Amino acid sequence: MAKANNMTTMFLNLVLMLSFLLIVSMAEGRFLPVFGKAKSTPQCDSVVGVRSGDTCFAISQMSNMTAKAFSAINPNLNCDALFVGQWLCVAGTAN
Repeated sequence: MAKANNMTTMFLNLVLMLSFLLIVSMAEGRFLPVFGKAKSTPQCDSVVGVRSGDTCFAISQMSNMTAKAFSAINPNLNCDALFVGQWLCVAGTAN
């Protein structure tokens, strides 16, 4: 009985250790890219400061950019909350 109990304990320890490694691996995204490739950081070559009355659409049009390209090089930008003096990227690569 003691030997069976010891084997069960070893098996449970192994399962716990593998579960822990899997969770850490997924959190780090290094070994098992389950959720896809990590996004790279956009590279900005030119910026413009927001002036009173500017909109994302107007700035992208002024820079001859599509809305998709403008959004790609300005990730996390909330176009409804632009403020005077905010720097926006108007030329660069989104990788």
